[in-house]
Amino acid sequence: MCVQARDNEIEEEDNVDFGLTEEQRLIRETARRVAQEVIAPRASEVDETGRFPRENFEALAELGFMGLPFPEVYGGAGADTVSYALAVEEIAAACGSTALGYAAHISLACTPIYLFGTEEQKRRYLVPLCRGEALGAFALTEPHAGSDASNLKTYAVRDGNEWVINGQKMWITNGGVASFVVVAAVTDPERGARGISNFIVETDNPGFKVGKSEPKMGLKGSITSQLFFEECRVPADALLGRPNEGFIQFMKTLDGGRISIAAMALGLGRAAFEAARTYATQREAFGGPIANLQAVQFKLADVATLLEAARLLMYKAATLKDEGKPYTKEAAMAKLFASEAAERACFEAIQIHGGMGYSRELPVERYYRDNRLTLIGEGTSEIMRLVIARRILESA
Repeated sequence: MCVQARDNEIEEEDNVDFGLTEEQRLIRETARRVAQEVIAPRASEVDETGRFPRENFEALAELGFMGLPFPEVYGGAGADTVSYALAVEEIAAACGSTALGYAAHISLACTPIYLFGTEEQKRRYLVPLCRGEALGAFALTEPHAGSDASNLKTYAVRDGNEWVINGQKMWITNGGVASFVVVAAVTDPERGARGISNFIVETDNPGFKVGKSEPKMGLKGSITSQLFFEECRVPADALLGRPNEGFIQFMKTLDGGRISIAAMALGLGRAAFEAARTYATQREAFGGPIANLQAVQFKLADVATLLEAARLLMYKAATLKDEGKPYTKEAAMAKLFASEAAERACFEAIQIHGGMGYSRELPVERYYRDNRLTLIGEGTSEIMRLVIARRILESA
């Protein structure tokens, strides 16, 4: 494994680690160092300019993080889901834009190739993705297919030894900077959700075109693009897995991705909390630091409790995944709770900062804007509640 850390120790979190292994601690420490020393110093500039911070991903690749949870035989680091979640959290605490691009690369692009790809597909696509030689994306969402992921209009038709893909995608993270895109398309219109397949498309394909990048509220350094497929011809072996199993494939992919979004929210919420705690001890009003005021103390206490609960939910979902046990409900719970806990953390951080919290001179307003996407992406909070409700009613 390529991950590394310096000999000096970093300050431990206040929370109990609940049995993290030495390898998991090493990965967390390494992620924290690269996040704070390399990624964080340019986070504000990335947000202001909206540029894609490619150098951040190069730094992560040098440490072996771009394929962190995948086997070494495919260029990965052989780590587990808990380690990956810890890494996403640390990156998000430094820069939400980098964390989102990183999570989409691993959870949405690499994972379906690893889970459903042939050995040849893994050698051809997964290896360069894991080594950081290429960036990946997953193209599912369309203008009329967001939460209703079965309502796709992009279609693929078999033509001899090729598939011909036509359609439009939108809100695709990394779409404009990826080398490979996993694309969901209808292959049997008569079968509804059971007539969808996934394909691996190389972005230098002449039938593939990148549209506009979305002007977003936050996460501005994460490139979110429209994608167009116009008579996009791909070889027959670009099909991922078997025909018409795409819906099942991307549902399983999204389950794992929700753990990474929970980790991202936790990182942003933690950064907001830590900024608010520091500011409260330094800002003086009414004869002393505002941290002496019960109103501020209660805000900090509530946020600390919410974030700690979110961390435990994230650990549980990640551990279940690593153990090969069902985790759909737990991933949805972690994503739902962590994103809403972070929303509260960011809100209260701005309140504690007062007017300065509303200023772009300090990062808490960026944390607030960046976190808002975690309540929407990879399933809205409303969809998460539906997923959870269905699972708990199944056992009633």
